[in-house]
Amino acid sequence: MKARSMLLTIVVCFIAFAVSYAQNPHMGTWKLNEAKSKIPAGMMKNTTVTYAEEGDSVKVTTDGTLGDKPVKTEWTGKFDGKDYPLTGDPTADSRSYTKVDDRTLTLDNKKDGKVTTHGRIVVSPDGKTRTLTASGKDSAGKKITSTAVYDKQ
Repeated sequence: MKARSMLLTIVVCFIAFAVSYAQNPHMGTWKLNEAKSKIPAGMMKNTTVTYAEEGDSVKVTTDGTLGDKPVKTEWTGKFDGKDYPLTGDPTADSRSYTKVDDRTLTLDNKKDGKVTTHGRIVVSPDGKTRTLTASGKDSAGKKITSTAVYDKQ
Protein backbone atom coordinates (compact mmCIF):
# COMPACT_ATOMS: atom_id res chain seq x y z
CA MET A 1 0.00 0.00 0.00
CA LYS A 2 2.83 2.40 0.87
CA ALA A 3 4.62 1.64 -2.41
CA ARG A 4 1.41 2.21 -4.36
CA SER A 5 0.88 5.62 -2.68
CA MET A 6 4.45 6.61 -3.39
CA LEU A 7 4.20 5.57 -7.03
CA LEU A 8 0.93 7.51 -7.42
CA THR A 9 2.55 10.60 -5.88
CA ILE A 10 5.49 10.37 -8.29
CA VAL A 11 3.16 9.99 -11.29
CA VAL A 12 1.04 12.99 -10.20
CA CYS A 13 4.18 15.13 -9.73
CA PHE A 14 5.50 14.13 -13.15
CA ILE A 15 2.19 14.98 -14.84
CA ALA A 16 2.02 18.36 -13.06
CA PHE A 17 5.60 19.11 -14.14
CA ALA A 18 4.86 18.16 -17.77
CA VAL A 19 1.67 20.23 -17.83
CA SER A 20 3.46 23.29 -16.42
CA TYR A 21 6.00 23.15 -19.26
CA ALA A 22 3.31 22.55 -21.89
CA GLN A 23 1.45 25.65 -20.72
CA ASN A 24 4.28 28.09 -21.51
CA PRO A 25 2.48 30.26 -24.08
CA HIS A 26 5.71 31.39 -25.76
CA MET A 27 6.72 27.91 -26.93
CA GLY A 28 6.09 26.94 -30.53
CA THR A 29 6.42 28.47 -33.97
CA TRP A 30 5.15 31.96 -34.77
CA LYS A 31 4.66 33.47 -38.25
CA LEU A 32 4.73 37.22 -38.89
CA ASN A 33 1.38 38.76 -39.77
CA GLU A 34 2.67 41.55 -42.02
CA ALA A 35 -0.77 43.17 -42.42
CA LYS A 36 -0.96 43.84 -38.66
CA SER A 37 2.73 44.74 -38.21
CA LYS A 38 4.56 48.06 -38.53
CA ILE A 39 8.27 47.46 -39.13
CA PRO A 40 10.24 50.47 -40.40
CA ALA A 41 13.31 50.29 -42.61
CA GLY A 42 16.39 49.62 -40.54
CA MET A 43 14.71 47.13 -38.18
CA MET A 44 15.09 43.39 -38.58
CA LYS A 45 11.95 41.69 -39.89
CA ASN A 46 11.65 38.18 -38.47
CA THR A 47 9.14 36.26 -40.56
CA THR A 48 9.33 33.09 -38.42
CA VAL A 49 10.20 32.78 -34.72
CA THR A 50 10.46 29.44 -32.93
CA TYR A 51 10.75 28.87 -29.18
CA ALA A 52 11.72 25.32 -28.16
CA GLU A 53 12.77 23.72 -24.89
CA GLU A 54 16.36 22.53 -24.89
CA GLY A 55 17.12 20.82 -21.60
CA ASP A 56 16.53 23.37 -18.86
CA SER A 57 16.96 26.24 -21.35
CA VAL A 58 15.01 27.69 -24.25
CA LYS A 59 16.26 27.85 -27.83
CA VAL A 60 14.95 30.74 -29.93
CA THR A 61 15.53 30.71 -33.69
CA THR A 62 14.43 33.37 -36.14
CA ASP A 63 14.34 33.60 -39.91
CA GLY A 64 13.91 36.97 -41.53
CA THR A 65 15.57 39.87 -43.28
CA LEU A 66 17.60 42.95 -42.44
CA GLY A 67 17.23 45.30 -45.36
CA ASP A 68 17.37 43.02 -48.39
CA LYS A 69 19.62 40.40 -46.78
CA PRO A 70 18.33 37.13 -45.27
CA VAL A 71 19.12 36.68 -41.57
CA LYS A 72 18.85 33.59 -39.35
CA THR A 73 19.54 34.00 -35.64
CA GLU A 74 19.91 31.50 -32.81
CA TRP A 75 19.87 32.06 -29.06
CA THR A 76 19.86 29.51 -26.24
CA GLY A 77 19.44 30.56 -22.63
CA LYS A 78 16.96 31.17 -19.84
CA PHE A 79 14.38 33.87 -19.25
CA ASP A 80 16.40 35.11 -16.26
CA GLY A 81 17.64 38.53 -17.39
CA LYS A 82 21.20 37.30 -18.02
CA ASP A 83 23.03 37.77 -21.33
CA TYR A 84 23.51 34.65 -23.48
CA PRO A 85 25.30 34.50 -26.85
CA LEU A 86 23.31 35.39 -29.97
CA THR A 87 24.48 34.23 -33.39
CA GLY A 88 23.50 35.40 -36.86
CA ASP A 89 22.52 38.99 -35.98
CA PRO A 90 24.98 41.57 -37.38
CA THR A 91 23.67 44.19 -34.90
CA ALA A 92 24.02 42.12 -31.69
CA ASP A 93 26.16 39.41 -30.12
CA SER A 94 24.11 38.67 -26.99
CA ARG A 95 20.50 38.71 -25.82
CA SER A 96 18.73 38.55 -22.49
CA TYR A 97 15.09 37.74 -21.80
CA THR A 98 13.33 38.59 -18.56
CA LYS A 99 10.02 36.99 -17.64
CA VAL A 100 7.56 39.69 -16.52
CA ASP A 101 4.60 37.33 -16.12
CA ASP A 102 3.31 34.13 -17.76
CA ARG A 103 2.51 35.91 -21.05
CA THR A 104 5.08 38.74 -21.08
CA LEU A 105 8.83 38.87 -21.68
CA THR A 106 11.25 41.75 -22.12
CA LEU A 107 14.39 41.40 -24.21
CA ASP A 108 17.61 43.28 -24.75
CA ASN A 109 19.92 42.69 -27.68
CA LYS A 110 23.47 43.88 -27.06
CA LYS A 111 26.57 44.47 -29.15
CA ASP A 112 29.84 44.66 -27.19
CA GLY A 113 27.83 45.05 -23.97
CA LYS A 114 25.71 47.99 -25.19
CA VAL A 115 21.94 47.62 -25.73
CA THR A 116 21.09 47.91 -29.43
CA THR A 117 17.44 46.84 -29.25
CA HIS A 118 14.97 46.68 -26.38
CA GLY A 119 11.67 44.88 -26.73
CA ARG A 120 8.54 43.67 -24.97
CA ILE A 121 6.78 40.47 -26.07
CA VAL A 122 3.19 39.79 -25.06
CA VAL A 123 1.23 36.64 -25.91
CA SER A 124 -2.54 37.16 -26.14
CA PRO A 125 -4.76 35.56 -23.47
CA ASP A 126 -6.02 33.00 -26.01
CA GLY A 127 -2.40 32.10 -26.95
CA LYS A 128 -2.98 32.63 -30.68
CA THR A 129 -1.00 35.85 -31.22
CA ARG A 130 2.16 37.40 -29.89
CA THR A 131 3.18 41.03 -30.24
CA LEU A 132 6.76 42.30 -30.13
CA THR A 133 7.18 46.03 -29.59
CA ALA A 134 10.84 46.91 -30.12
CA SER A 135 12.94 50.05 -30.18
CA GLY A 136 16.45 50.68 -31.36
CA LYS A 137 18.43 53.05 -33.57
CA ASP A 138 18.84 53.06 -37.32
CA SER A 139 22.22 53.39 -39.06
CA ALA A 140 22.01 57.20 -38.73
CA GLY A 141 21.47 56.94 -34.95
CA LYS A 142 17.78 57.94 -35.10
CA LYS A 143 15.44 56.12 -32.68
CA ILE A 144 13.03 53.77 -34.41
CA THR A 145 10.21 51.64 -33.04
CA SER A 146 8.50 48.62 -34.55
CA THR A 147 5.48 46.49 -33.75
CA ALA A 148 5.52 42.92 -35.06
CA VAL A 149 2.41 40.75 -34.69
CA TYR A 150 2.80 36.98 -34.99
CA ASP A 151 0.25 34.17 -35.37
CA LYS A 152 0.82 30.82 -33.65
CA GLN A 153 1.32 27.94 -36.06
